[in-house]
Amino acid sequence: MSGYVEAAEAYFRSPVQRQSLDQLAARYRELGVQAVLLAWDAETATGRPRVPNETVAAACRDHPDVFTGMGSVDPHKGEAAVAEVANIASLGLRGVKFHPSLQAFAPDDPGYWPIFAACEEHGLLALFHTGTSGIGARQPGGQGIRIDYAHPLKLDPVAAAHPGLTVVAAHFGWPWQLDLIAIALHKTNVYIDISGWSPRRIPAEVIRELQGRLSGQFLWGSDFPFFTPERCLAEFTGLGLPAGVMDKVLRDNAARILGLT
Repeated sequence: MSGYVEAAEAYFRSPVQRQSLDQLAARYRELGVQAVLLAWDAETATGRPRVPNETVAAACRDHPDVFTGMGSVDPHKGEAAVAEVANIASLGLRGVKFHPSLQAFAPDDPGYWPIFAACEEHGLLALFHTGTSGIGARQPGGQGIRIDYAHPLKLDPVAAAHPGLTVVAAHFGWPWQLDLIAIALHKTNVYIDISGWSPRRIPAEVIRELQGRLSGQFLWGSDFPFFTPERCLAEFTGLGLPAGVMDKVLRDNAARILGLT
């Protein structure tokens, strides 16, 4: 991630903390929090090596009490990407993470839908980066990264065409959060994650829906290493939300869609 991380650190005003997997597991164990580890494959768009799904699966096997994992496929790899979805399921991972901006693909292009159909078939959720990107932020041309690929409206046809697929939109799609809220209100298989934001800076309209009619479709996250789980937990708790809402957003909703006890 060299060259990408530095821009993101400046954007988030937070230095990345690098730890071994054992150190990370100990940290989350002390917090009583489970981490969702992400694999990475954007080879076609970036020319950078992938983080293999097997690496994430091994970490989850080594620390099953604090790690669960999401696989990754490069959507440009076609049938190989579809086949890799089956491998992700066989590894015991819980879903597939997509980053339309960094992977340079439009989720609403039906040419990629066999990948989403495979996720639906294998019971894997599909997690999408949505909204702007800290990676490439405040750089000439955004380091070539297009944020229009990550507009949440591009997920609406995906969710409509695959009603059995759980679609998770990360970072609540800012600055298009109202579009994402409209989609989630319309489609119960769409969930919204609030990671990548300081909770005290989350827009009021998002908090209103989180504690209201969409409380069953919101998920807490930190986006570590750019935001620490300690900070995000403290700030989220400080919002003064009802206990029932806190339980749903911090634990129950995620446990349900990830298939965790």
